[in-house]
Amino acid sequence: MNLNVLVLPGDGIGAEVTREAVLVLRHVAEKWNHPLTLAEGLLGGIAIHRTGSPFPEETACLAAAADATLMGAVGLPEFDNAPPEKRPERGLLAIRQALGVFANLRPVRAYAALLDSSPLKNHLVEGTDMIIVRELTGGIYYGTPRGIFEDGGETRAVNTMTYTRSEIERVAHTAFHLARGRRNKVTSVDKSNVLENSQLWRRVVCEVAREYPDVELDHLLVDNCAMQLILNPRRFDIVLTENMFGDILSDEGAVLAGSIGMLPSASIGARKPSGAYVGLYEPVHGSAPDIAGQNKANPLGAIGSVAAMLAYSFGLTAESAAVAKAIEAVLASGHVTADLRPSGTPATTEQVGQAVRLAIG
Repeated sequence: MNLNVLVLPGDGIGAEVTREAVLVLRHVAEKWNHPLTLAEGLLGGIAIHRTGSPFPEETACLAAAADATLMGAVGLPEFDNAPPEKRPERGLLAIRQALGVFANLRPVRAYAALLDSSPLKNHLVEGTDMIIVRELTGGIYYGTPRGIFEDGGETRAVNTMTYTRSEIERVAHTAFHLARGRRNKVTSVDKSNVLENSQLWRRVVCEVAREYPDVELDHLLVDNCAMQLILNPRRFDIVLTENMFGDILSDEGAVLAGSIGMLPSASIGARKPSGAYVGLYEPVHGSAPDIAGQNKANPLGAIGSVAAMLAYSFGLTAESAAVAKAIEAVLASGHVTADLRPSGTPATTEQVGQAVRLAIG
């Protein structure tokens, strides 16, 4: 299979972890004889520095031409007080919208080798294996009107949370479809006791659920879900929720995995005629500028994102499973970065990437 991939290293540690992820992708392509075409573009703070825009037109064209996009991280402290249109994160929102990737999949798994890395007790975390399905292109991050306004003598800030039936339906179908390949359970998360937006969300999810009689559906309010993720994470299989709630809950999931550096993500859109998904793949962690350039960032989230890309955008399940198995083997070996090894001598970013490639064989 021809693999046509756009790489967007982004800011901070993005370049370092993406480099190791690309080396793993090259290794897989060579081992399984898949022709690989790579292009590289600018996104985020580095794009602002070089072009004045967090999402340059050239990057938009490269993304449209690629079969899948692998991203590192965006964000730099120097832009914290910049206007919204000049912040690196605006580039991330823009590329999601341009690609039409409406469902963000964030797997949260408690690896046996990392149980002691979680601040929670082992018996609570052990066996955790869920995917958080977050709606990605609607809700309060995209709704209008938005902005900060002078209203008489008062300053007012406005953000609008809005969803349409069709936006909820398509991400709900994604969640139920995924559940059929796992443990057949979807937990839909909302705030329907307060928000009309969530009342529509719950109504539409219930309607979609009728098309999947083999999948169990339950509902949780978002505050209760946040508590249950800590008290009883094993109860979850697929967690379905809207954009802002999913953003918050998926970062909470990093506690269960032992480090936010462990979490990959896949942002997928419509299926192509081949059955593959349009996809944007990235680790969940941020740009971590405080450790950038020091060869100490954990690349496993980025490498796990390559495994997701192979599965969702290219349908290469054997290759994806080989990468996932290699990650688990490296974790079991203890040859890991400092975030996963509080004592002893940690491995470098490059050493962990090399260990994954060796484990793939």
